[in-house]
Amino acid sequence: MLKTARVLVAGSRGLVGGAIVRRLQGEGFTRLLAPARAELDLLDGRAVDAFFAREKPEYVFDAAARVGGIHANDAFRADFIRDNLLIQVNLIDSAYRHGVTKFMFLGSTCIYPKHAPQPMPEECLLTGPLEPTNEWYAIAKLAGLKMCQAYRRQYGFQAISAMPTNLYGPGDNFALRDSHVLPALIRKFHEAKEQGAAEVEIWGSGKPRREFLHVDDLADACLFLMQRYDEESWVNVGWGEDVSIAELAALVGRAVGYTGRLRFNPEMPDGTPRKRLEVSRLSRLGWTPQIPLERGIAGTYDWFLAHRDQLRA
Repeated sequence: MLKTARVLVAGSRGLVGGAIVRRLQGEGFTRLLAPARAELDLLDGRAVDAFFAREKPEYVFDAAARVGGIHANDAFRADFIRDNLLIQVNLIDSAYRHGVTKFMFLGSTCIYPKHAPQPMPEECLLTGPLEPTNEWYAIAKLAGLKMCQAYRRQYGFQAISAMPTNLYGPGDNFALRDSHVLPALIRKFHEAKEQGAAEVEIWGSGKPRREFLHVDDLADACLFLMQRYDEESWVNVGWGEDVSIAELAALVGRAVGYTGRLRFNPEMPDGTPRKRLEVSRLSRLGWTPQIPLERGIAGTYDWFLAHRDQLRA
């Protein structure tokens, strides 16, 4: 993968896409294609096809997706399955037809079965029911993984897939109505600290366990895999370690400097009981993450403070 290659980062304004762009720029890639939504609507198949015909990318990182937390997934089911299917079909098919050298698709560990074995190996995909609050997004992402495999088997298209764990970091979505748990906690604790609130409500029981990976670590893993991996099976990307939501809340509270009480609300959904990745496949290839959770949370809070005026409500 030469640094003069034309590289498309789809979803470059999002959490993951932005991190991949930063990583590629840091490595000296000079011909990056990073169109904003106003420049390229990935839901428009004709527009995507015309873009590939005109710009001729050689490598594609597909970091584009409609994402959100439990509430957003449950409230906007049709939007999540429709938009993610359209984005994937448009990108994968156009990339194949216009001669892209290599394509990376990003899945998500939330598409593994709700009661998957722990830690979750790559092979457990499609072996059990999905988490109900997340199944619309999960079904779309499963289709993307299988589409990459099908195009590889039928057409010889060089498509690979990575399965990152829960992500966080600079550029995250901190809007409480549709954000994931870690950025939501950062915002809740910060506002409680500002207002002098005696307690903060945390959705769920606090017992579910989750694994978290800094998005800059994921970007590093994506470049690593694009350069060194070429098989049809997806690869888990994470630490292989997890914390409870209660432990996570305590970590975020310390980073923010909030000293009030935590009140867990068991009336709100917990989601999947546990999600921890089995990461030996990626470890054997020679990659491990570098940003521990406590340091990553502190840096993410600093980014939140620096950009708070520009964030969605």
